[in-house]
Amino acid sequence: MTTQILDGKIISKEVREELKKDIIELKSSGIIPGLGVLLVGDDPASRSYVTAKEKACEDVGIYSSEIRLPSNASRDEILDVVHQFNGNEKIHGILVQLPLPDGTMEQEVIDTLSPEKDVDGFHPINIGRMALGLSAFLSCTPHGILHMLKRSGLSTNGAHVVVVGRSHIVGRPLATMLSQKNELGNATVTMCHTGTKNLARFTREADIVIAAIGRANTITAEMVSDGVVIIDVGVNRVEDATAKRGYRLVGDVDFEAIKPKAKAISPVPGGVGPMTITMLLYNTVESAKNHLSSGRSLE
Repeated sequence: MTTQILDGKIISKEVREELKKDIIELKSSGIIPGLGVLLVGDDPASRSYVTAKEKACEDVGIYSSEIRLPSNASRDEILDVVHQFNGNEKIHGILVQLPLPDGTMEQEVIDTLSPEKDVDGFHPINIGRMALGLSAFLSCTPHGILHMLKRSGLSTNGAHVVVVGRSHIVGRPLATMLSQKNELGNATVTMCHTGTKNLARFTREADIVIAAIGRANTITAEMVSDGVVIIDVGVNRVEDATAKRGYRLVGDVDFEAIKPKAKAISPVPGGVGPMTITMLLYNTVESAKNHLSSGRSLE
């Protein structure tokens, strides 16, 4: 069996080319899609993620404006930046890079975002509308996974999908989206997590396994059936003395062992990651379109 490699770089490039056309049309109407970025602290990983997102914006023609605050920034300073972005008509999407140095204020910051500019899809209003099947900004990683499957010719219609992980960023919204009656869902969904007994019993029954648990090589070849589709969301560092940095990145599944059994599998890195960033761009462009059609400020 020839295994299909789900290359997120190639698929995301297709989506971005489509977005470029939409952006040209928006610019002809006098609107340049804009993304406001708030980075608090100097965490290297967060800085790297923000840089990648800003570069992606530049590549497709989205304007980005970054405000950086020190790690000891106060609640009021952080919320003030969010309010600035909320009221700025040039900004159609807002990205608050998480985690914040003080994780206890994250929900308040998210709640303060204008739902109409919440391009990460984290605001309770967008989560609620998504759960009801109403128009909303969808969380970027789950949305990217659905597009990856669709554009790879892998239907979820009637499939048994096992989602391993229950975070509010990936697992929970993804399970909801997959279960809804539309072209990107209509699946029978089982959600597993750290409290699941005999995880392999569920993953062996799956047509599609989506691993989003944050533990390296947790899903092994013995835990899946022949012909399974594997989406690996995990990004984990493991020590590797032969690597230049002393480590390498691996996913939540044992890629090399499972690949011969799989119908299709996404690699790490280069699988889901590029799709996540691309769906952030997608949501920003959609917000700009909404702004154009409303003929008013998004505040």
